Amino acid sequence: MTNIHPIVMPKWGLAMAEGTVVEWHTGEGGEVAKGGDLLDIETTKITNAVESAHNGLLRRQVAAEGATLPVGALLAVMAEPEVSEAEIDAFIAAFNETFEAEAAAAEEAGTGDPEPETIDADGTAINLLRMGDSEGPPIVLIHGFGGDLNNWMFNQPMLAERHRVYALDLPGHGRSAKDVGAGDLASLSATLLSTLDALEIESAHLAGHSLGGAIALQAALDRPEQVASLTLVASAGLGPDIDMDYIEGFVRAGRRKEMKQVLQALFADPGLVSRDMVEELLKYKRLDGVERALTAIAGTVFAEGRQANVLGHRLHELDTPAQVIWGAEDRIIPAAHAKETPATVKAHILEGAGHMVHMEKAGEVNALIEEIVAR
Repeated sequence: MTNIHPIVMPKWGLAMAEGTVVEWHTGEGGEVAKGGDLLDIETTKITNAVESAHNGLLRRQVAAEGATLPVGALLAVMAEPEVSEAEIDAFIAAFNETFEAEAAAAEEAGTGDPEPETIDADGTAINLLRMGDSEGPPIVLIHGFGGDLNNWMFNQPMLAERHRVYALDLPGHGRSAKDVGAGDLASLSATLLSTLDALEIESAHLAGHSLGGAIALQAALDRPEQVASLTLVASAGLGPDIDMDYIEGFVRAGRRKEMKQVLQALFADPGLVSRDMVEELLKYKRLDGVERALTAIAGTVFAEGRQANVLGHRLHELDTPAQVIWGAEDRIIPAAHAKETPATVKAHILEGAGHMVHMEKAGEVNALIEEIVAR
């Protein structure tokens, strides 16, 4: 049964326990290319597509549209034409039997998914989540302004299948300390490097989104020997322009309608903004110190309605492999900033995606990160 590949309910974010099959994009017998959309899954946080990890045929849809299943449950089976129906039946039966047994054992043992932890990064409490246990330089994921480590829910679990991957909450965000000091790029970069030191990471592949991209780039310039590769996703720091209506709107929003309108600007498909996403961000914003932290960062990194630190021209100083990834429909930071980099830095503009390109086009972004890490 080596030519049979299961498609299972993904794990998107720490809180996801189950998902609902919304729509199949590929029917039984349909040919699927690696990275192609198989079906849409709805969770309480977001609806997104499950992409194929293989080239081949979708031989069996196990889960019907409308079915709600736990994480890890079998959704479909892919296999080549020479695989018989009897072999597929046997594979499904064996998979379900093993899945049920492992779920029962995990419940009895009290084991579950990895949990976030808090470390001391030179006096700053940093919350992070680690996944995977592979050798070699790990991948470190850095979110953007107003985000948290859950912004990488479609990326970290997949990358962790072959790598050790850390996603962290920046100061002022998530469960990390809310004191951001001056809130400038230099201090945020210093905290990132202190986090790597606290984790005893001598070399890391950095992937940063938006503000996190500028922080990753500054860290690579500050300490290039510690950065194995650099992936800048819809990154700040490559040009002066930014939609300050979004930044100021996010800081100001205190009601559900206001926050929903702000968040919809992040996506090419505004329908991806769910009620739970809005509620979680409003809950975060009510935490003590958050408004002060966000105001400090916005007032320094995005001073006078522009990006205060434009570093793209300095990428030529690095021997580190680097790439930029952008959504063609980004309304927060123009995709044209991808052109503000040296010719040695490959730029990828992905159609049908906005500022949250790593969520809307997760499979393509993951493949590009895998590619640069392999280099």
